[in-house]
Amino acid sequence: MNQESYDVYNPADGSLVGSVPAGTYDDVNNAVSIAWEAFRSWSQTDPLDRSKLLFSAAQLIRADQKDLARLLTREQGKPLRESLNEVAGFARVLEYYASISGTMHGDYGLSKNYGHMMVMRQPLGVCAAIIPWNMPVLIMGWKIGPVLATGNTMIVKPSTTAPLTCKALAGYLYRVGVPESVLQLVTGSGEVVGEALARHPDIRSLSFTGAVSTGIQVAEHAAKTFKKTILELGGSDAMIVCRDADLEAAAKGAVSGRFFNCGQTCTAIKRVFVDTKIYAPFVQRVRELAGALQVGNGLTPGVDIGPVHTKRQRDTIHSLVQETVNNQLGTVMSGGEIPDSNPYTMGSFYPPTILTDVDPDAPVMREEVFGPVLPISGFDSISDAIERANATRFGLGASVWTHDMRIISRATQELDAGIVWVNQHLRIPPEVPFGGVKSSGLGRENGRYALFHYLEEKTILIHP
Repeated sequence: MNQESYDVYNPADGSLVGSVPAGTYDDVNNAVSIAWEAFRSWSQTDPLDRSKLLFSAAQLIRADQKDLARLLTREQGKPLRESLNEVAGFARVLEYYASISGTMHGDYGLSKNYGHMMVMRQPLGVCAAIIPWNMPVLIMGWKIGPVLATGNTMIVKPSTTAPLTCKALAGYLYRVGVPESVLQLVTGSGEVVGEALARHPDIRSLSFTGAVSTGIQVAEHAAKTFKKTILELGGSDAMIVCRDADLEAAAKGAVSGRFFNCGQTCTAIKRVFVDTKIYAPFVQRVRELAGALQVGNGLTPGVDIGPVHTKRQRDTIHSLVQETVNNQLGTVMSGGEIPDSNPYTMGSFYPPTILTDVDPDAPVMREEVFGPVLPISGFDSISDAIERANATRFGLGASVWTHDMRIISRATQELDAGIVWVNQHLRIPPEVPFGGVKSSGLGRENGRYALFHYLEEKTILIHP
């Protein structure tokens, strides 16, 4: 590994958390060679043995959950409660894939003209993953779980700003017996390590989570070497609140679904459309709930919202809010200003911000705002709500809050989204597929569906 390194800082106070090596193309090339050599034996390992390793790693991780969560909060910024849940989520994903390892069997048929017809499913070989900073632990689990379970080897590039917990988690897999050659981490920038993974001709599959612009570049590089690709490129999830909805549940759902992880979640609620009949009481209740949220260092007890991950990201969020207000495309009901008092000036904090009466053409409605900003707008008909919800290049998730089965049936069919929730939002178990349509990406992670991405079919015809 290259001797140069870069530092990782706590977004809450700017303190140094640690450092990791700055990888190079040579590091990636070396890792690929090692991974192919390891694939020969790992792919022949009994699926039951691979399952035991994943289960054992999950058990150790659960035992050290608190320490791992503190590290995650220090480097990413989220409240400790959320970090604890994310580490537990990583363990649960490993347990899920351990439970289904070896279940992807082939097919068999017999034809008078062609004889015995068989389809085998075999692992691809060396796979790669590029991890984002917002949910680094959980998303790493989504990517390595199906790869290791199916007998592939993997190279992971963590985020440049939140790599430390990912590195620590890999250590638990090594401790239980997963060879370091089977799961390798190469830390470094996207411009160097990420591009090298996307371009490398001997990597068979690449899973990327990140921005649309970067995803396009990744897809272009990967296509030149015919890699299988999964691209999860974010979203601008809509929440539709109908007049018959449980107002209290919907208001709580809007606040938790928007401000979880400081709004830095791909499937966070980023646009709310409310029936005009209940608009005023809904907005008032959301304001009350958001106003009770405590902002601060994620390690401080009682904190609900940590800092935005970087000051650059915070400034981008603030500029979108200001553009909306300055062009009279929405009104700030609460928040909307960068805090200028201690201890907030030490980090990249931004308050929970609620915008009301937001125009459909406002930048906070058109772009993916990756931070604690909740724009709310009214609608008069469900047709109007669905049309406005679909008026975005994104299509990751959406939710409809109602008890009317006619509306539920229509919304679940017509909303342009890979995931549609009813009377809930954001939560998703590892058993079901995760992914979007339109500019939200290609392919699916999670569930048995992810296994297919890391296996290829081989047809065998045997004439009697």
